[in-house]
Amino acid sequence: MSATPAQAIPAPAVCVVTGANSGIGRATAIHLAGVGYTVWGTVRSLSKATKLQAMAQAAGVQVQLVELDVADDESVRAGFARVLEATGGVVDVLVNNAGVGGNAVAEECPTQLYLDVMNINLCGPARCWQQVLPGMRARGRGAIVNVTSVVGRVAALAQSPYVASKWALEGVSEELAQELAPFGVRVAIVEPGVTKSAIFAKNIDTPRLSDAYDTAYRRMFQMYAAGLAKATDPIEVGKVVHHAISSPTPTLRHAVSWGAAELIDGRAAITDEQWVALGIADDDEAYYDTFAATFGLNLRDLG
Repeated sequence: MSATPAQAIPAPAVCVVTGANSGIGRATAIHLAGVGYTVWGTVRSLSKATKLQAMAQAAGVQVQLVELDVADDESVRAGFARVLEATGGVVDVLVNNAGVGGNAVAEECPTQLYLDVMNINLCGPARCWQQVLPGMRARGRGAIVNVTSVVGRVAALAQSPYVASKWALEGVSEELAQELAPFGVRVAIVEPGVTKSAIFAKNIDTPRLSDAYDTAYRRMFQMYAAGLAKATDPIEVGKVVHHAISSPTPTLRHAVSWGAAELIDGRAAITDEQWVALGIADDDEAYYDTFAATFGLNLRDLG
């Protein structure tokens, strides 16, 4: 077993990027291919991957596709079997990007929604790393990159199932990093803030069983509206993923995109009691003022 930090994984190593059909996953797959990696992108439907293929072609790179659904055990096993057969049994880097959002305050969140989001955002990555880790351990090298979210560090309002799943993935990733250190396999956690992605257009539903939590939902959507006005290009996340796997000095956590560093650092700088008190403000203007003073983010600025 290795007694030194896990080595960098340079190109042309074999990378698998899950959820490669859009947003961060697509940008990451294309970027890694562009810097010389052999990239496999997982998609739920090959027939719907035309934009990914067109963008890869326009970039002058190849992203090989494999159809699998991270929410399904057998689909993941079969998909990775196809990849491993094609690569001679080698996957050097796994980027666990596939995921879904989930809006609901805790009182109104159906328990099934918690389970559904967890199945994709936590169990999905676990299914995937279980397919590649035996080979990585045997070779004494490899990298697992888990794309979490800033809400894996900061319990953002009215996103109870999403927050729960990303906090869970953060915790398991931290544990995994220590477990794999003796085997020379590095783990990196990439924590995006607001990034240009189709996930936001899809993530607009709320249970809203009453009007009791209208304020929480309104403030949550206002934060994303402010972020989307300045959302970071997903290629920047791809660059961070590349750095995480190729840097000679491994680093566990990597914050990227609009609001990520500000929210993480701001939350760390205040007490738990100050965090709770932020929710007391019954006036949105007072809330926005306190939010700006705490995190340095202007939620009124939508331009």
